Amino acid sequence: MLDQREFVLDPQDVRIDVPTRSAPVKWVMVVNRLLEPGLVANTAGCLAAAVARRAPLLVGPGGPDASGAEHPGLPWTGCTVLGAEDAAEVGRIRERALGKAGLLVVDMPALAQVCRVYAGYLESLAQTAAEDVEYHGVALVGPRNRVDKVVGRLPLLR
Repeated sequence: MLDQREFVLDPQDVRIDVPTRSAPVKWVMVVNRLLEPGLVANTAGCLAAAVARRAPLLVGPGGPDASGAEHPGLPWTGCTVLGAEDAAEVGRIRERALGKAGLLVVDMPALAQVCRVYAGYLESLAQTAAEDVEYHGVALVGPRNRVDKVVGRLPLLR
């Protein structure tokens, strides 16, 4: 199990008034670029949901449009989606990230997309050795410089 207790998003780091490239916090997702488009979308959506649960301060306030219709808050940090060469590269990035203090690391095992019952996913995961878990994606949130050191110069997902 991931021990991410050291990740804390300081309310003072929430900066909705600066460009995302200037924000002290960075959020990226790294997805296996060999996946079919539907699996890519599912991976990104699942990672986003898990990150929002662990770091709710990433979601900014909502607001009305000029007609008064309300729109929900979105991530003020933005979220860059990067493409990994394959599942092995996603796994290596995950491992590097786990070695950095202060990063939130959320992963998406391939098992999650083949099990139709969540309890079955958890059972399958519990029976899979750590070195045999294949990852479709991983999300990282934390200080900009630490995130950049982990993902290096990965390209945007295309």
